[in-house]
Amino acid sequence: MTDKNIEIAAGYDPADNDKIRALFPLIDDSTAYLDNAATTQKPECVIRALAGYYEHDNANPLRGLYKLSVRATEGVEGARQTVADFIGAREAAEIIFTRNATESLNLAAYSYGMNFLKEGDEIVITIMEHHSNMLPWQQVAKHTGAVLKYVDTDENGRITPEMVEAVVTDKTKIVSTTQLSNVLGWENDVKAFAQIAHRHGAIMIVDGAQSVPHIRVDVSDIDCDFLAFSGHKIYGPMGVGVLYGKRELLEAMPPFLFGGEMIDSVTRFGAKYSEIPHKFEAGTLNAEGIIGLGAALDFVNQIGIDKIRAREDALTAYAWEKIKPIPHIRILGADDPSLHHGIITFTIDGVHPHDVSYILDTKDICVRAGHHCAQPLMKQCGVFSTTRASLAFYNTKEEIDRLADELGQMRAQMGYDR
Repeated sequence: MTDKNIEIAAGYDPADNDKIRALFPLIDDSTAYLDNAATTQKPECVIRALAGYYEHDNANPLRGLYKLSVRATEGVEGARQTVADFIGAREAAEIIFTRNATESLNLAAYSYGMNFLKEGDEIVITIMEHHSNMLPWQQVAKHTGAVLKYVDTDENGRITPEMVEAVVTDKTKIVSTTQLSNVLGWENDVKAFAQIAHRHGAIMIVDGAQSVPHIRVDVSDIDCDFLAFSGHKIYGPMGVGVLYGKRELLEAMPPFLFGGEMIDSVTRFGAKYSEIPHKFEAGTLNAEGIIGLGAALDFVNQIGIDKIRAREDALTAYAWEKIKPIPHIRILGADDPSLHHGIITFTIDGVHPHDVSYILDTKDICVRAGHHCAQPLMKQCGVFSTTRASLAFYNTKEEIDRLADELGQMRAQMGYDR
């Protein structure tokens, strides 16, 4: 990270947001980017880390003994330690690099679930899961004979430890939940969920795709067995994700992918696999993406995740104050902005979410429309699709004002209320 980035990030003051916004090349005052739950914009230090790798260190990591390859390896392993420190892992070897959170969850499902579950065992997930933390467990249940069970939300879109306790039994072998819903913004008490799972002899898997970028996540404190997240949602590049796993579980699991680099030795009819983490990292790694993720986490560390959360909570409260009173708008989830963590998902009576998104785009306001990869949750909420505005710390009240002003005119533009 450059001295300029360090100085500005370390001295971040929400009252002077323009300085931090200036570090993001794609952010300007003409476009209100409010789709941060899908992906965040990238600061220049991350972009330069990617370019710097190709300009100065481009070689295949872990494979060569020459200086370029050694520098590439050092970059990857340095980023691995940065990730471990960021989420409170006991050691860097517990960090597996993948393409994204989806692949990380599939790795856990196929390498652990397919090999350690049997007919009659139970897998417990919640109805608010992203499809990435639902479909893999459907497949595990289908192929092993395990029973997939759901914890539904209450009428306010909340799930409590008591609701999880009512579903988990001594037959439960896996509890897998999102920490923060990408639709409702609800934060699950995954530490309490992990205690319930462990008390019944099950492992706890956390989908941290939405939580890691926005709130402090410490896997040692939560005592989860696995945690997955993506780099691109925390100001890093696309194409790189993380699976954290406790060493004892990772060592017991067979590899997920097979090929180069994940072996110690190969014969005609067999192989001896590498130690963790390399056992799960077959083929050439996305070295530049991993190094870029390390730069992104350094950037977040300089700002401070607690500062980021406080800023986003304040923006969420402001957005709620502006959007909630608009006639014919229904916001999904709890009736308390402090429980939404930067996510406002809503419907407008008589206006399809795709039309909402299109009209807003004509005003250079970027939001997401659809089912947000959470169709079972949509059905439980009684809707087919919604519009979602999702905030990051670099957003402004002025951008929220623009959004609210346009939403207030939306029905009139569609021929209603005239």
